[in-house]
Amino acid sequence: MTGSSSYPRLLPSLACRSRSACQLSDAVRPRVLHPLASASAARSRSIVTSSHARAYIHHAHAYARDSQQRPALPCLLNRCVVFRHSSTPSRGKKTKSSVKLQDLPQGLVNAEPLPDLQDDGGPAYPTVVLQARRNMQKFENCVLLTRVGGFYELYFEHAEEYGPLLNLKVAQKRTNAGPVPMAGFPFFQLERFLRTLVLDFNCYVAIAEEFPNDPGDKAKSGGLMHDRRVARVITPGTLIDENFIDPYANNFVLGIHIDHEARHSSTADEDSGPLPTPVGLAWLDVSTGQFYTQATTITSLSSILSRVGPREIVVDEVLESQHDHELFSVLAEDKHFITFAPQGGFLPVSEWRPMLESEIPAQTAASFTPDEAQAGSLLLQYVKDRLQGLSMKLQPPQRYENMMTLAMDKNTMRALEIKQTIRDGAFRGSLLHAVRRTVTKGGARLLNLWLSAPSTSLDTIQARQDLVEYFIQNQDQCDEIVLLLKRSHDSQRLVQKFAFGRGDADDLIGLADTIRAVQDIFAILTKAAEAGPIYLEKSIEINTEDQDVETISSTQSASCFKSLLSRIKLEEPVKLAERIRTSIDEEGLVLQHQNEDSAADQMLSLAENVVASEATQGDAISLPKGSKKRKPISIRDHYADDTTAFIMKPEASPGLQELHTRLSALSQEKTEIANTLRERLGAPSLTLRWTPNLGHICHVKGKDVRAPGVTGHAAVSSSRSTRTFHVEEWTILGQHIHQTQFEIGAEETRIFAELRAAVVANLVKLRHNASVLDELDVTTSFARLAVEQGLTRPVLNNSTAHTIIGGRHPTVEGGLREQGRTFTRNDCLVGHAAHTATTSPTLDADSNLAQDSLRTSVSPAHSSEGRLWLITGPNMAGKSTYLRQNALITILAQAGCYVPASHAALGIVDAIFSRVGSADNLYRDQSTFMVEMLETAQILRHATPRSFVIMDEIGRGTTPEDGEAVAFACLHHLATVNKCRALFATHFHGLADLVYERGLHVSSDGGGGPVEMYCTDVEEDGEGGFVYVHKLRKGVNRQSHALKVARLAGLPEAAITMAKQVLGQRLK
Repeated sequence: MTGSSSYPRLLPSLACRSRSACQLSDAVRPRVLHPLASASAARSRSIVTSSHARAYIHHAHAYARDSQQRPALPCLLNRCVVFRHSSTPSRGKKTKSSVKLQDLPQGLVNAEPLPDLQDDGGPAYPTVVLQARRNMQKFENCVLLTRVGGFYELYFEHAEEYGPLLNLKVAQKRTNAGPVPMAGFPFFQLERFLRTLVLDFNCYVAIAEEFPNDPGDKAKSGGLMHDRRVARVITPGTLIDENFIDPYANNFVLGIHIDHEARHSSTADEDSGPLPTPVGLAWLDVSTGQFYTQATTITSLSSILSRVGPREIVVDEVLESQHDHELFSVLAEDKHFITFAPQGGFLPVSEWRPMLESEIPAQTAASFTPDEAQAGSLLLQYVKDRLQGLSMKLQPPQRYENMMTLAMDKNTMRALEIKQTIRDGAFRGSLLHAVRRTVTKGGARLLNLWLSAPSTSLDTIQARQDLVEYFIQNQDQCDEIVLLLKRSHDSQRLVQKFAFGRGDADDLIGLADTIRAVQDIFAILTKAAEAGPIYLEKSIEINTEDQDVETISSTQSASCFKSLLSRIKLEEPVKLAERIRTSIDEEGLVLQHQNEDSAADQMLSLAENVVASEATQGDAISLPKGSKKRKPISIRDHYADDTTAFIMKPEASPGLQELHTRLSALSQEKTEIANTLRERLGAPSLTLRWTPNLGHICHVKGKDVRAPGVTGHAAVSSSRSTRTFHVEEWTILGQHIHQTQFEIGAEETRIFAELRAAVVANLVKLRHNASVLDELDVTTSFARLAVEQGLTRPVLNNSTAHTIIGGRHPTVEGGLREQGRTFTRNDCLVGHAAHTATTSPTLDADSNLAQDSLRTSVSPAHSSEGRLWLITGPNMAGKSTYLRQNALITILAQAGCYVPASHAALGIVDAIFSRVGSADNLYRDQSTFMVEMLETAQILRHATPRSFVIMDEIGRGTTPEDGEAVAFACLHHLATVNKCRALFATHFHGLADLVYERGLHVSSDGGGGPVEMYCTDVEEDGEGGFVYVHKLRKGVNRQSHALKVARLAGLPEAAITMAKQVLGQRLK
């Protein structure tokens, strides 16, 4: 796609940062109205150069600036700038042509007049600048980085605006059309500046690489050696293998499709109002190939975005002008990075196959909704356009509806702090931080997925638990597998790099190491599977609300590995690993890396020289540190030694073996010629060298310069102490050596291409093996966590009851442990009906884990424990902590992890809802109470009898009378309409009276109600001292003890006294 209209644009009001306006200009060079950027450019020093050498020095000086000392930028700069260029074409330099008179055509010429390019008014830019200008016009919404030799350069307004932001020196390149702003940096610093542009400024970056012209193109272009074309457009959502991509989280780009006709034609429902707008979603991770779709509605979109966490959202460009569309009110809440892209022609599901590694199963393909297919079409075309022709091999799309996962909305994810804390958005303190013990990057990403979307399939959960239990009981095998996992690499992303044709020799070595790790793990699991049962038998009897007594036996064998073993495919991958091992020369790779480091050190040395002569002391301090062992920096010294590094072993192919044999013979002949020349010329210091300018030369130094044999040869270069000259024998031999080295390089390239093709041929098998490694990493980490923190295996069933004995908060307990404090355990028996018996576990004194010594005894049940617990108590006494801990225990249990409790038996939960905490939403003109009511309405409308709900302080944002009425209405609806398991904390003590009046309490006549009362308390010593009692007990606590919290917070004593007086009068 070409032309400005075919490339995506940012929505100014919804991008992660606002952006300044761009003003169109009739001139060829547009003016960009950007106050801060203009000021920064004005403050930067300009270097007017008069030669290519000065331009090179300016680049070295640019590299010397440390990007870590960038000034802090206001939020208006963190966006992708859209440049609008006029359509006036630019022309090249003037040329002259000569023809003979007799060659001119005679008579009238019947042809249309051609435009006069010499008089079009365009500037006569040099070729490199002209190529950059054309690419800037073609990719008008991108920051263009143009490769020029050993540098990447920015020109025109890109240099003026982004040079100061990247801490680069902005110079002026002299051309016939006037000075052109330019800035640049060495090619090996590309990743550093890409990180700044893409992640910090949220820019699109177009990379224009050099492509050698073939003889035909060279003739057409007037002798140009290279053509500079954009090879890839990098956006926040389309990262592949960049070093700055987050290794522990997926990098999703998500496409959204809304059927406009369905939106306008949707009918209203009498009870629930207008039908929600249907939405099709498709999201993929370019770096791993994972691909998902989902059909949903506009009301559920916010929760899905919170779970997926896309780095970039792609929307059809027809919506760009509809700023009042309800979609944008949803996307604006979390300031998502939005790209508007053309829908183009619809790409049906049947035509997705060239971009996938394998066929989509027929059943899955038939189940896609039209909205899902449209979203997938939009997304695939956008990603294909960004990759600029790179081949894609994605995994077949999975429909999220078929994955059977527990639903959590955005408010629940935030309130429970699943991935980050509420206060500062930090990873430390989140549930993911508390439980993560994975040792691979792929395992960390899978754990993130399991906690964000726990399973609702009993078979899936129990399969994960069986693996965890096996590793707990077999610590030696667990440690052995963990050690092998540490030796593996991120094979999901490694394989995807090869699918894009980007993998290098180091990646092949990493892939071979991973295959060997899989082979060793397969042997361990196979041996364990053949060993038979190894556990002691212990049983747990559990009565559930709708089931008879069931016995869950812990007698297990390693049959839990059968599913994993069936997914591992080794035959072809092992052959591939063996071929890589026999082909790649790791010592040659080390030498190649040393040569690359040497090139970087040469550039650093040049930068130091420039800074020493032109810059200030502060610039010198900002220089990056080089390697301790400096390499030769002069070209002459660099070529004095044979630094050619071959990365393939000679045994990689018969042809390569023959070439290496020939090269060895030539090298031996070189040694013999050198010795012969030393004796013949009487110059012991003579060495045979090659330089780009002088070719194959003999070099002597010291007193040998005046040797008669040396002076008899014409010098091609000399100084007072050195002399170089040509000798025919060395010239001929050197040419043969170089030709052989070239042939070796060509053969290595061919072999490397074969290895890449072999990796792509085994793509599906390698990905399946990688998924097994990820699952083993997560389950072994669960086992290590269980041993470390004394966790218990929960029993999952199909009831609607929670039985948690001695439960603990997984993150709060860790924080208290660091302070040397202990956590108060609490039970949760919500959901038990009158006929339900509870399980009371007892622990052996010599037990290491509570799970290991559970002996159950069925105790007399209460008349009913209630589906809904009304919890009262003082401020700071742990009500909110108790609510959250039971929700987190449920999430961990359904993710397959052991839980922080002495015993847990849980009925499968289909959704968790949370209304905890208070906050307003000024952006959408919503008060704190309005936000609270919106979240509460969402819960009351969507909770089912299998849901688990926690509500804290409903109604506190208004008057006590109104708040109590609203709170009881919500409690009544949960208990009688939703009929779900719920924990309801409040300071409205009158709710307890209303529960009794309305017959909702479990002790009420007529069979009892669904509500039970529990509370926390305060113990006072009579002298003003007190301690909180975090242990729940049955009953109602009508004292909130707010003044005690106020005193702890440091309120002035006068204020405390006044509060006591007012409170005393009210209580009278």
